[in-house]
Formats: sequence, structure tokens, C-alpha cells
Amino acid sequence: MSKIKLETRNISKSYAGELTIKDINIHLGEKELVSLLGVSGIGKSTLFNVIAGVQVPDSGQVLMEGQDITGQTGKVSYMQQKDLMQPHLTVLDNVALPLFIRGMKKVQAREEAASHFRDFGLEGTAKKYPTQLSGGMRQRAALLRTYLFSQEVALFDEPFSALDAITKSAMHRWYLDLMDRINMSTLFITHDIDESILLSDRVYIMTGPPGIIAHEILIDTPRPRGDEFLLSDEFMGYKRQIRKLLSL
Repeated sequence: MSKIKLETRNISKSYAGELTIKDINIHLGEKELVSLLGVSGIGKSTLFNVIAGVQVPDSGQVLMEGQDITGQTGKVSYMQQKDLMQPHLTVLDNVALPLFIRGMKKVQAREEAASHFRDFGLEGTAKKYPTQLSGGMRQRAALLRTYLFSQEVALFDEPFSALDAITKSAMHRWYLDLMDRINMSTLFITHDIDESILLSDRVYIMTGPPGIIAHEILIDTPRPRGDEFLLSDEFMGYKRQIRKLLSL
């Protein structure tokens, strides 16, 4: 088992007196990509808000490498569904924002951000503005910005959900290749079964309400996984198993 980078212990959270998530125990290993799969409204984003320190749980702890970070922001990267690119800034300055916020001098921050543009497939976009980029390229820029915020642990909340099917498929291939080259550990929210099987080392299945971790599925196929994996008996086996667990 790889070194545990992040874990939650018995996290519960209520809104207006109603329990939203209950006794959530999950962990994320070093260099792992783990999906959190469940229907919309089951509490996935609430859990991410707690892990990111944006919200404080009613009970439980969030630990990073064994240290309690419950309620503390700035410890993990958090990329939400919208890319939140600032339209008045160039792509380079959008990507470098975490470094600016950290107090790095602008020249140094831009050089550091620009050094990653090739790995993230952003060559030639530094001086452009977000409105000049395709949806897929905006997501690449947002992913790089997330990576520069924290290269250790990132939370991705359905980052590819707004893309059309062809662009989404291309982004999956690119993302799997990227994850093979960087060391970031990632928790990934999705309600797309195919996406969770294709991208993940493990899949946590949330059911409810209130949202609970009902099952954990190990995707025991080495990454990266190509398009042929989507047509394999192995893939279909995982899909049937997950659909049964979700009662679909």
C-alpha cells in the first residue's frame, strides 16, 4: 500500500438540522487517483468543501500525512466544475495566480508557471486570454493552476463534465498521460461511471441520503488505460458491478 497522503475520519456534516454526509472515512495514497462516484446531490461536494477547509464538519477529522488540517484552507488544491479563469488576465497570469498569492515576484512566478506549459499542452497560449481558448484548453490551464497551488494533493469536482463527448474523451487520454508524469495525488468527483473506471485506481461509491461511503472498488488495471480498455470485458465487468451497487 502506498503512503497515505490524505484521509478523513468519521466526517459528518449537517445543513439546517438535516444530516448531509455521515461518518465518511476515505483515504488517498501517494500518486493515487481516487474517484468519488454518486448521484447528484448525495453530498460529494459537501465532503470536498470539508476536506478543503472551506466548511467545518460537525464531527470528524481531515488529516494530511497524519497532521490534523480540519477547517484549514490552503492545504490542498481544489478545482471546481467551472474553470474560474479571470477574463481580464492572460492565460499565463491566470495560471500563475497561486504563485502571485503566495507572494512570489511576478517575473519569477510567470517563469515558474511558463515552465509547465509544455507538459500541460498549453504551448503558444501564454499571451492569449481565456475567451480565446477552447473549453478543453481552458480546463488544461485550470488544471495547471491547481497543480501550482499544491503539487501534492488536489480535489477535482467534475472538471470534465461541461465538455462535449469528443473533447472529454481527448481530455481523458491527455489526463491519464499527464498523471503518469506528475506526482500529484488526486480525489476526483464524478457521476460518470465510465469516467470513474477509466481514470481511477480506486472508486468510492456514495449512496444516501445522508451521503455515506457504501462501497470501495479497486480498479486493478495498470494506468494509463487506452480506448481499447473501454471495450474490454474487464471494463464491462467493473461497470456492471458498479451499476448493481448503485441499483441502476
